[in-house]
Amino acid sequence: MAIHTFSSRDFTRDVSAAKRATAQGPVFITDRGRPAFALLKIEDYYRITHQSEPSFLSVMDGIDGGSGNGIDIDFEPQPAHIQLRPVEWGDE
Repeated sequence: MAIHTFSSRDFTRDVSAAKRATAQGPVFITDRGRPAFALLKIEDYYRITHQSEPSFLSVMDGIDGGSGNGIDIDFEPQPAHIQLRPVEWGDE
C-alpha cells in the first residue's frame, strides 16, 4: 500500500489527482509540512472503523425532516380514481 502526500496548496490545485491517488492507499494532506488530514477511499474508511456501508434507509433517516431525528412527517396520499374504457381501434 502506497501512501501519497500532497501539500495543502497542491491538494487545492488538483483535487482529482489526490482522489486518484487513493486507489493505491491513503493520501496525507500537509499543512506547513506536517500531516493535517488523511483522504481515504470510503471502503477503506468502513474497513478501519469496522462499519458497514449505510443502507439507503439509514441515510434517509439522517436527513433533516426524516423520522430518525424526532421529526415525523405525515404522508397520506389520496387514492387515485382511474376509469378504464375500451380501446377504440378506428373504423371497425
